[in-house]
Amino acid sequence: MVKKIKLGILKETKNPPDRRVAVTPNQAKEILNRFPNVEVFAQKSELRCFNDSEYSNLGIHLVDSVSDCDILIGVKEVAIDKLIENKTYIFFSHTAKKQPYNRKLLQEIIKKKITLKDHEYFTDKNKMRLVAFGKWAGIVGAYNALIGFGLRNNLYILKRAKDCFEFKEMIKHVEEVKLPNIKILITGGGRVAKGAMETLAPLKLKYVTPKEFISKTFNEPVVCQIDADTYTRHKEGKEFDFKHFFANPTEYESTFRPYAENADIYIAAHFWDSKSPEFITESDFKSGKIKLQIIADISCDIKHPIASTLRPSTIAEPFFGYNPITGLEGQAFDKNNITIMTIDNLPGELPRDSSTEFGNTLVERVYPSLFEEDKDEIIERATIVKNGKLTSKYSYLKDFVEGKE
Repeated sequence: MVKKIKLGILKETKNPPDRRVAVTPNQAKEILNRFPNVEVFAQKSELRCFNDSEYSNLGIHLVDSVSDCDILIGVKEVAIDKLIENKTYIFFSHTAKKQPYNRKLLQEIIKKKITLKDHEYFTDKNKMRLVAFGKWAGIVGAYNALIGFGLRNNLYILKRAKDCFEFKEMIKHVEEVKLPNIKILITGGGRVAKGAMETLAPLKLKYVTPKEFISKTFNEPVVCQIDADTYTRHKEGKEFDFKHFFANPTEYESTFRPYAENADIYIAAHFWDSKSPEFITESDFKSGKIKLQIIADISCDIKHPIASTLRPSTIAEPFFGYNPITGLEGQAFDKNNITIMTIDNLPGELPRDSSTEFGNTLVERVYPSLFEEDKDEIIERATIVKNGKLTSKYSYLKDFVEGKE
């Protein structure tokens, strides 16, 4: 008789708490149906967006400890003191880019001879990510921008996404919003930007071109979405090419300033490389020409490329103020400040929807390789540590782990 693989659904242990899950109750049931060689156990949790009874009602085992399981899956980083020796873990570890705040986590994973597979690096043959929460970051980030604008101008009060049962309820609140004649700018062209546009869709805003956005006034609220081919240009005037830009970001310069000067709400939903041009610098703000009221920085890269992103905000306290003259933090809705939103775990505000979509992709695209044959090396590409040793693909982390860099 073949020994079954025991999959344990982890109780999230990162602080501040995250209510998302990697495996919903229905997905746990589907795993049992599709992969007869797998057993599923859910670690009891009072925080999870799906309560324990939703798992047990579908016949999923509830346990206090997942120490008997072979593979342990979660969303956010596992607390260091909760790591179990010799286990296989799957979660967003935020270690492969040498994030200093997670050096100790990676050191402990190696010390405890753990195998670590990271959601971020489940990719197809073309290096395209298979699973991500990005769309939901865009959805909630744009909604928070609308919340901030309403509060700042005493126009309306929207129910927080975190207090809505699901996306359908949140979007109904968007339908009630009536905006004045403002300009909304979105940067980015990927999942996050598409999510932001999905939130704004019920407002039926007029979509304008980049040229119109910076040169015209309108008697209705408008939105403009721009990508790197608009907010940057080659320093020598060469024709823009996305592939070349991503490979050679230092050869490009920013053309973003006119857009910042003409927007009322800016939703930053782009991917940014530290070698790429800045968007809004401290000196740009101090010029007094930027009249932005709201910046919802979904990308949340601290201080660069947007100088007002002084720190991440939180789901509990989503907004803070940025004084463009002093460059200092202040009251969120003081009219001398720009209202800033920089929550770095936005999908956690709509945990049921975001978890369901994320988990469905795992079931369809990742689990066949995890529980059966890894023919396309999806699992191999995402394995950062195997039995306590860095894999060859991630051997560049050696000096980082040893504290040499």
